[in-house]
Amino acid sequence: MLNALFVTFIIVSFAAYFYYKTKQFRTSLPIQKKWYKAKAGVALGLFVVFFGLNTFIIQDTLLGNIVGVVFVVVGLMESYHSYKRAKHEGKFVQQEYELNKQ
Repeated sequence: MLNALFVTFIIVSFAAYFYYKTKQFRTSLPIQKKWYKAKAGVALGLFVVFFGLNTFIIQDTLLGNIVGVVFVVVGLMESYHSYKRAKHEGKFVQQEYELNKQ
């Protein structure tokens, strides 16, 4: 049951990553590109976290636990760093849009 939940989260986070990467390539505004890149980084970090948590369930060995811990730590670091970037750059997206609208 828990495995199915993590697989669902893995699929959703990968879909969010793909969505934001597509939005990043389709926009022409530089700050908005960085904002979408940061949002994609959050989704990618969550993907890695859920993959690591799923590894704990599937691989119940010492090596599986070590790999799971590494994935969770790396994923949390990526998500946290990307979240901070997205929060910072999100402040300027509307302002950039207004300046380039004219």
